[in-house]
Amino acid sequence: MRIAVVALGKIGLPLAVQYAEKGHEVIGVDVNPATVEAVNAGVEPFPGEAHLAEKLAALSPATGNGALRATTDYAEAIPGAQAIVLVVPLFVDDATWEPDFAWMDAATASLSEHLSPGTLISYETTLPVGTLRGRWKPMIERISGLAEGTDFHLVFSPERVLTGRVFADLRRYPKLVGGLSDAGTRAGIEFYEQVLDFDERDDLPRPNGVWDMGSAEAAEMAKLAETTYRDVNIGLANQFAVYADKAGFDVERVIEACNSQPYSHIHRPGIAVGGHCIPVYPRLYLSTDPEASVVRTARSFNATMPQYVVDRAVEVLGSLEGLRVAVLGAAYRGGVKETAFSGVFPTVEALRAAGAEVAVHDPMYTDEELEGFGWTPYRLGEQVDAAIVQADHPEYRELGPQDLPGIRLLLDGRRATDPAAWAGTPRLTIGGGQ
Repeated sequence: MRIAVVALGKIGLPLAVQYAEKGHEVIGVDVNPATVEAVNAGVEPFPGEAHLAEKLAALSPATGNGALRATTDYAEAIPGAQAIVLVVPLFVDDATWEPDFAWMDAATASLSEHLSPGTLISYETTLPVGTLRGRWKPMIERISGLAEGTDFHLVFSPERVLTGRVFADLRRYPKLVGGLSDAGTRAGIEFYEQVLDFDERDDLPRPNGVWDMGSAEAAEMAKLAETTYRDVNIGLANQFAVYADKAGFDVERVIEACNSQPYSHIHRPGIAVGGHCIPVYPRLYLSTDPEASVVRTARSFNATMPQYVVDRAVEVLGSLEGLRVAVLGAAYRGGVKETAFSGVFPTVEALRAAGAEVAVHDPMYTDEELEGFGWTPYRLGEQVDAAIVQADHPEYRELGPQDLPGIRLLLDGRRATDPAAWAGTPRLTIGGGQ
């Protein structure tokens, strides 16, 4: 097949590589000329994705067999494609929690202008329920002059992978497909069966592979439900943790005890819920189901956790006015160089509001990169009054007071540090009961 992949980001590019490795002709289209240039040169445009560098080098025009190439021109990528997979980012307004479709509208309009009859279009970007049928179908039909279900098929098939392990996740998790008609769903299933391979799993209710969701709406809801569940679960864990601090017991022991039987799956509390998915998709769900009070409460409570940690620092130290506080971890989670919705932003804001002099450390970022966010870089070994662990980088497991001279308080928001290394220095965790 000739396959077009729209948006060569941290999900789109690995998908394009996966399809090309299966023997298909793949052309990616991206608005960033630097990304396009890197892909065509066989150089990964972003670090951290396992196996991407070597796979891309083997497929690019400059260093490999040329099965994968990239362009900024929709007119070059879309005509003649038998399948189009779209992974353009969808944003959510921080103030209103409403989805911002601007980038996706632009991409949809551009592909519609060059659409050929007989094409399958699959959206993998997470969407509010009803978006495929109510927004993209009429837009594509209006611009292209073609009829969905007759001239082209439109399906939703959510990406279910984590950056850093995309290729492994593509094999491990079932691929969910829902169309606007039975024929469209069948076309989507046939496509994904040709471009993906799956691990055998005996823990699933049916064989691993491409699963028919029955409709686009069901497929849209499946992605929203699995991520919203995690946010609500973390919100519950965070509420348990805050209570544990008040009542004086360790919530970690409680959670381990509860999860020792098969009907409890309580997640771990933490200073923040970050990334492109978990803090965002509950808002997409709420955009079409605003009465989902449980979802709204959990999302709101999770957003208060950075301030909660800073307030605990004030309780212990009396005031943060003029104190130097290091925030350890700019990334939203350990081992990933990504700051999307990272807890570092509200943590730094809350510390500055309390009068602290804030510096930020992250082993994955250079001083220049940290300065680019408007932060003062912190280097281990420099004097500091307090520190807050915001990301669970593995490097922080070996951290001790000797690495932060003068420290009077460590607030480990991820339980990433070794308690034994901090004997004699106040160390607080969320829900530790101290």
